[in-house]
Amino acid sequence: MKTALITGASRGIGRALALELARRGYDVLLTARSVDQLEAVAAEVRALGRTARVLPLDLAAPLAAGELAAWVLAQPGELTVLVNNAGYGLWGRFEELPLAQQQNMLQLNMHLPVALTHALLPALHRPRVAYVLNVASTAAYQAVPTLTLYAASKAFLLSFSRGLRYELRDTGVSVSCLSPGATTTGFADRAGMNADLQATANKVSMTPEQVARLGVTALLAGEAEIIPGALNKVSAALTSVVPKSLTERIAAGIYEKYLQ
Repeated sequence: MKTALITGASRGIGRALALELARRGYDVLLTARSVDQLEAVAAEVRALGRTARVLPLDLAAPLAAGELAAWVLAQPGELTVLVNNAGYGLWGRFEELPLAQQQNMLQLNMHLPVALTHALLPALHRPRVAYVLNVASTAAYQAVPTLTLYAASKAFLLSFSRGLRYELRDTGVSVSCLSPGATTTGFADRAGMNADLQATANKVSMTPEQVARLGVTALLAGEAEIIPGALNKVSAALTSVVPKSLTERIAAGIYEKYLQ
């Protein structure tokens, strides 16, 4: 039995990734905080003819990675896909956002995927082929004022993915990084963005299902960096040739004008 673990699986891109993997023949292990939302996703997976098991857990808790890894290793089946999807952003000026909230975000966005990947790599080495998918963001490719730590955490995840991928190049474990742009999820609400900024983002947003379909296809093809959507690909590519001061000014022009 091929099994995939998806963190942050209760909604948005995590839910879409769980359903996409189920459609491709994977049983799934789902974790997030919300029991009701997890059970709803699990029911959708079972309707597709696959097995789904859930573990409600506060993934930002310091010991969450160890608890989750122990649960995963106790499940039947062979772990073949690890999806580090759980994460969120905070919108606002760094010095004005509560430090504790920002540290909680960093715990979830960076420390959890590192600890969980480290704990589960021995299991991922057992199958002939296995995959790690780290979900970052197009924000990983540049600094984004007012999303400063969020963008930094996603840049970390991208660099972590590429370094680990190279280390594992002679093994059966393939590591990919999925970097979506604006997507119609609850990200903006959780980040504290106002309605005007959300409306602007929605003009170029993809759906979670589109992101998941493209992401899983590229993951199974062994691609290193996955950027869904032509506009997002162009935007990320430009950051390598346009001066950083200009990309930062452009990003600030989009986000700062909506601050109160």
